[in-house]
Amino acid sequence: MFSPGPRPDTVRTPDGTIMSAPEGWELLPPGDAGLTRRVKAAGTHWVVQEKKGRKMFSRGVWAPAATIARIRADLVAERSTDAYAKRQASSARRREKVQTEYVEDFFAAVVEFLNFHDRHATLADRFAKAVTDHATPVGSGTVARTQRIPVQQRAQAAVIAWMRHQTTAYDSMKIPREKGKRREVRRMLAARSNELLAQYRRGDSPSPHCPLFKSLTNPPAA
Repeated sequence: MFSPGPRPDTVRTPDGTIMSAPEGWELLPPGDAGLTRRVKAAGTHWVVQEKKGRKMFSRGVWAPAATIARIRADLVAERSTDAYAKRQASSARRREKVQTEYVEDFFAAVVEFLNFHDRHATLADRFAKAVTDHATPVGSGTVARTQRIPVQQRAQAAVIAWMRHQTTAYDSMKIPREKGKRREVRRMLAARSNELLAQYRRGDSPSPHCPLFKSLTNPPAA
Protein backbone atom coordinates (compact mmCIF):
# COMPACT_ATOMS: atom_id res chain seq x y z
CA MET A 1 0.00 0.00 0.00
CA PHE A 2 1.41 3.38 -1.04
CA SER A 3 0.47 7.04 -0.73
CA PRO A 4 0.93 9.67 -3.47
CA GLY A 5 4.50 10.86 -3.98
CA PRO A 6 5.75 14.40 -4.59
CA ARG A 7 5.56 13.96 -8.39
CA PRO A 8 2.79 12.39 -10.50
CA ASP A 9 4.99 9.38 -11.39
CA THR A 10 6.05 8.62 -7.81
CA VAL A 11 4.63 6.99 -4.69
CA ARG A 12 5.57 7.10 -1.04
CA THR A 13 6.06 3.86 0.90
CA PRO A 14 4.83 3.45 4.51
CA ASP A 15 8.37 4.22 5.78
CA GLY A 16 8.54 7.44 3.74
CA THR A 17 10.70 6.21 0.85
CA ILE A 18 9.94 7.83 -2.52
CA MET A 19 9.72 5.37 -5.43
CA SER A 20 9.26 6.01 -9.13
CA ALA A 21 6.79 3.90 -11.07
CA PRO A 22 8.47 1.16 -13.16
CA GLU A 23 8.97 1.85 -16.85
CA GLY A 24 5.93 0.84 -18.87
CA TRP A 25 3.52 1.27 -15.96
CA GLU A 26 0.65 3.74 -15.77
CA LEU A 27 -1.77 4.89 -13.09
CA LEU A 28 -5.30 3.55 -13.44
CA PRO A 29 -7.51 6.17 -11.74
CA PRO A 30 -10.36 5.10 -9.45
CA GLY A 31 -13.90 4.99 -10.77
CA ASP A 32 -14.29 1.65 -12.55
CA ALA A 33 -14.45 -0.99 -9.82
CA GLY A 34 -14.65 -3.90 -12.27
CA LEU A 35 -11.58 -2.80 -14.21
CA THR A 36 -9.60 -2.06 -11.05
CA ARG A 37 -10.49 -5.44 -9.54
CA ARG A 38 -9.31 -7.34 -12.61
CA VAL A 39 -6.11 -5.33 -12.97
CA LYS A 40 -5.24 -6.06 -9.33
CA ALA A 41 -5.95 -9.76 -9.86
CA ALA A 42 -3.81 -9.86 -13.01
CA GLY A 43 -0.48 -9.56 -11.25
CA THR A 44 1.97 -7.09 -9.72
CA HIS A 45 0.50 -3.68 -8.98
CA TRP A 46 0.72 -0.77 -6.54
CA VAL A 47 -2.37 0.43 -4.72
CA VAL A 48 -2.26 4.16 -3.95
CA GLN A 49 -4.37 5.61 -1.14
CA GLU A 50 -4.38 8.93 0.66
CA LYS A 51 -5.60 9.53 4.19
CA LYS A 52 -7.45 12.75 4.89
CA GLY A 53 -8.64 13.09 8.45
CA ARG A 54 -9.99 9.71 9.46
CA LYS A 55 -10.97 8.69 5.93
CA MET A 56 -8.92 6.86 3.32
CA PHE A 57 -9.35 7.79 -0.34
CA SER A 58 -8.28 5.72 -3.34
CA ARG A 59 -5.90 7.48 -5.72
CA GLY A 60 -5.71 4.63 -8.21
CA VAL A 61 -3.61 1.59 -9.04
CA TRP A 62 -0.24 1.52 -10.76
CA ALA A 63 0.17 -1.48 -13.08
CA PRO A 64 1.74 -2.36 -16.44
CA ALA A 65 0.11 -0.25 -19.15
CA ALA A 66 -0.21 -3.27 -21.43
CA THR A 67 -2.13 -5.16 -18.75
CA ILE A 68 -4.52 -2.26 -18.19
CA ALA A 69 -5.10 -1.85 -21.94
CA ARG A 70 -5.78 -5.57 -22.46
CA ILE A 71 -8.22 -5.86 -19.57
CA ARG A 72 -9.98 -2.62 -20.53
CA ALA A 73 -10.48 -3.91 -24.08
CA ASP A 74 -11.82 -7.23 -22.76
CA LEU A 75 -14.26 -5.39 -20.51
CA VAL A 76 -15.49 -3.14 -23.32
CA ALA A 77 -16.26 -6.22 -25.43
CA GLU A 78 -17.92 -8.00 -22.51
CA ARG A 79 -20.02 -5.00 -21.54
CA SER A 80 -21.37 -4.61 -25.08
CA THR A 81 -23.19 -7.96 -24.99
CA ASP A 82 -26.92 -8.47 -24.33
CA ALA A 83 -26.11 -10.95 -21.58
CA TYR A 84 -24.13 -8.30 -19.68
CA ALA A 85 -26.95 -5.76 -20.05
CA LYS A 86 -29.44 -8.27 -18.64
CA ARG A 87 -27.16 -9.05 -15.68
CA GLN A 88 -26.75 -5.35 -14.97
CA ALA A 89 -30.50 -4.75 -15.09
CA SER A 90 -31.09 -7.70 -12.77
CA SER A 91 -28.44 -6.47 -10.35
CA ALA A 92 -29.95 -2.98 -10.36
CA ARG A 93 -33.39 -4.37 -9.52
CA ARG A 94 -31.89 -6.47 -6.72
CA ARG A 95 -30.01 -3.49 -5.26
CA GLU A 96 -33.14 -1.34 -5.42
CA LYS A 97 -35.13 -4.02 -3.58
CA VAL A 98 -32.46 -4.33 -0.89
CA GLN A 99 -32.28 -0.53 -0.51
CA THR A 100 -36.07 -0.21 -0.25
CA GLU A 101 -36.21 -2.88 2.45
CA TYR A 102 -33.36 -1.25 4.35
CA VAL A 103 -34.99 2.18 4.26
CA GLU A 104 -38.18 0.66 5.69
CA ASP A 105 -36.25 -1.18 8.42
CA PHE A 106 -34.24 1.92 9.29
CA PHE A 107 -37.36 4.10 9.48
CA ALA A 108 -38.97 1.61 11.85
CA ALA A 109 -35.81 1.51 13.99
CA VAL A 110 -35.81 5.32 14.25
CA VAL A 111 -39.48 5.38 15.31
CA GLU A 112 -38.73 2.69 17.88
CA PHE A 113 -35.78 4.65 19.29
CA LEU A 114 -37.78 7.89 19.45
CA ASN A 115 -40.57 6.14 21.37
CA PHE A 116 -42.63 9.33 21.43
CA HIS A 117 -45.87 9.53 23.37
CA ASP A 118 -48.95 8.72 21.29
CA ARG A 119 -49.93 12.40 21.21
CA HIS A 120 -46.71 13.05 19.27
CA ALA A 121 -47.03 10.10 16.86
CA THR A 122 -47.37 12.35 13.81
CA LEU A 123 -44.31 14.33 14.79
CA ALA A 124 -42.38 11.09 15.38
CA ASP A 125 -43.20 9.90 11.86
CA ARG A 126 -42.13 13.24 10.41
CA PHE A 127 -38.94 13.16 12.46
CA ALA A 128 -38.15 9.57 11.42
CA LYS A 129 -38.70 10.41 7.75
CA ALA A 130 -36.37 13.43 7.94
CA VAL A 131 -33.62 11.36 9.54
CA THR A 132 -34.15 8.42 7.18
CA ASP A 133 -34.16 10.59 4.05
CA HIS A 134 -30.88 12.16 5.13
CA ALA A 135 -29.08 9.09 6.39
CA THR A 136 -29.98 6.15 4.16
CA PRO A 137 -29.07 7.11 0.56
CA VAL A 138 -26.36 4.86 -0.87
CA GLY A 139 -23.04 6.67 -0.78
CA SER A 140 -24.16 9.19 1.84
CA GLY A 141 -21.32 8.14 4.14
CA THR A 142 -23.50 8.47 7.22
CA VAL A 143 -23.59 6.13 10.20
CA ALA A 144 -26.74 4.57 8.73
CA ARG A 145 -24.63 2.99 5.97
CA THR A 146 -22.21 1.18 8.26
CA GLN A 147 -22.55 -2.57 8.81
CA ARG A 148 -20.41 -2.61 11.95
CA ILE A 149 -23.24 -1.97 14.40
CA PRO A 150 -26.87 -3.16 14.59
CA VAL A 151 -29.53 -1.09 12.83
CA GLN A 152 -30.96 -0.01 16.19
CA GLN A 153 -27.64 1.61 17.13
CA ARG A 154 -27.36 3.17 13.68
CA ALA A 155 -30.81 4.68 14.10
CA GLN A 156 -29.93 6.13 17.51
CA ALA A 157 -26.66 7.61 16.23
CA ALA A 158 -28.36 9.04 13.15
CA VAL A 159 -31.05 10.75 15.25
CA ILE A 160 -28.47 12.36 17.53
CA ALA A 161 -26.36 13.44 14.54
CA TRP A 162 -29.40 14.95 12.81
CA MET A 163 -30.36 16.83 15.96
CA ARG A 164 -26.79 18.06 16.41
CA HIS A 165 -26.95 19.80 13.04
CA GLN A 166 -30.63 20.81 13.01
CA THR A 167 -31.42 21.77 16.62
CA THR A 168 -28.12 23.08 18.01
CA ALA A 169 -25.55 25.70 17.08
CA TYR A 170 -22.91 23.01 16.44
CA ASP A 171 -22.25 23.98 12.82
CA SER A 172 -21.39 27.56 13.78
CA MET A 173 -19.48 26.77 16.98
CA LYS A 174 -15.84 27.78 17.28
CA ILE A 175 -14.39 24.63 18.82
CA PRO A 176 -10.77 24.83 20.02
CA ARG A 177 -8.36 22.62 18.09
CA GLU A 178 -7.56 20.54 21.14
CA LYS A 179 -7.49 16.77 21.22
CA GLY A 180 -10.83 15.42 22.38
CA LYS A 181 -12.53 18.83 22.48
CA ARG A 182 -14.87 18.20 19.54
CA ARG A 183 -15.84 14.83 21.02
CA GLU A 184 -16.53 16.54 24.35
CA VAL A 185 -18.78 19.10 22.67
CA ARG A 186 -20.64 16.35 20.82
CA ARG A 187 -21.23 14.46 24.08
CA MET A 188 -22.60 17.61 25.68
CA LEU A 189 -24.94 18.28 22.76
CA ALA A 190 -26.04 14.62 22.69
CA ALA A 191 -27.02 14.89 26.37
CA ARG A 192 -29.12 17.96 25.57
CA SER A 193 -30.73 16.18 22.62
CA ASN A 194 -31.66 13.22 24.81
CA GLU A 195 -33.21 15.57 27.37
CA LEU A 196 -35.27 17.11 24.56
CA LEU A 197 -36.38 13.70 23.32
CA ALA A 198 -37.44 12.76 26.85
CA GLN A 199 -40.01 15.58 26.82
CA TYR A 200 -41.71 14.11 23.76
CA ARG A 201 -41.56 10.62 25.22
CA ARG A 202 -43.39 11.87 28.30
CA GLY A 203 -45.99 13.60 26.14
CA ASP A 204 -45.15 17.13 27.26
CA SER A 205 -46.66 19.93 25.18
CA PRO A 206 -43.92 21.31 22.92
CA SER A 207 -42.96 24.93 23.23
CA PRO A 208 -43.30 26.90 19.97
CA HIS A 209 -39.66 27.83 20.55
CA CYS A 210 -38.52 24.20 20.85
CA PRO A 211 -35.72 23.77 18.25
CA LEU A 212 -36.87 20.27 17.36
CA PHE A 213 -40.50 21.30 16.93
CA LYS A 214 -39.46 24.28 14.83
CA SER A 215 -37.17 22.16 12.62
CA LEU A 216 -39.91 19.65 11.90
CA THR A 217 -42.86 22.01 11.49
CA ASN A 218 -41.07 24.89 9.76
CA PRO A 219 -38.62 23.33 7.30
CA PRO A 220 -36.28 25.77 5.53
CA ALA A 221 -37.48 27.07 2.19
CA ALA A 222 -36.02 25.34 -0.87
